[in-house]
Amino acid sequence: MARIRNSIELAKSSWKVIQADKELLVLPVISGVASMIVAASFLVPLVVAGGFSGDTGSYIVMFLMYVALAYVTIFFNSALISATHERLNGGDPTLKSALAGARSRAGKILPWAIVSATVSIILRAIEERAGALGQIVAGLAGVAWAVVTFLVLPVIVIEGIGVTDAIKKSGEMFRRTWGENLAAQVGFALLGFVAVLPGIVLIIATATVGGGVLAAGIVLGVLWMIGVAVVLSAMSVVFQTALYHFAVDGAVPSTYFSNDTMASAFAPKRGGRASGFGPGFAG
Repeated sequence: MARIRNSIELAKSSWKVIQADKELLVLPVISGVASMIVAASFLVPLVVAGGFSGDTGSYIVMFLMYVALAYVTIFFNSALISATHERLNGGDPTLKSALAGARSRAGKILPWAIVSATVSIILRAIEERAGALGQIVAGLAGVAWAVVTFLVLPVIVIEGIGVTDAIKKSGEMFRRTWGENLAAQVGFALLGFVAVLPGIVLIIATATVGGGVLAAGIVLGVLWMIGVAVVLSAMSVVFQTALYHFAVDGAVPSTYFSNDTMASAFAPKRGGRASGFGPGFAG
């Protein structure tokens, strides 16, 4: 129950930051639309050419698509991280300043997009070629990778360092505390599941009526779930940025986040510290 309460408090704090700059919710929307356009620009020509043939050219196209999709997502997340960083430090970010922050790190985030895409492709290949065991291995490896690299993007955006140093620093920050941070992330996922339930219930309820009512129910239900996905995506990035500040400085600037609540997200499972990392983890 304590973990659930902690996740709720972290979600509330993240939402407060978003409420201060509601226009920034357009960033994950643009990211989603841009991702669909990028995917279509690769997949449509591939389908017209006869589909995925398994030759070298097809693999190159798929790799480039993965990199492009990763870059789009990372770019707009970088913009939101930049805006959150500005807000937490007492500024008043705008959509323009957020995008400017992402553009200033455009060259730094490209290598991270390439690394992310490469890891995704490797994990997917393991899943497809190693059967049930491969799915388990890829799943565990994916979780471990996500935890170790959770703070890579804030490090790149805020500090402007290269991807290799950012991965190393993110790994150092989570070396002793990955379990509790993972619990916090799982808590966000559970909140997301609960939040989409009204949309699912609406679709199921209107299914018994059928006709135009069902069509309206599906549209409204899908729109609700998309809205939840947009908000949760933004909240996750806000939390990620706040977590970076706590990991580096031992406190989150501003009053949006409670440092006691943040400390519980970093607390080791047994013994050890229950607060920030201190200078040894600041890099």
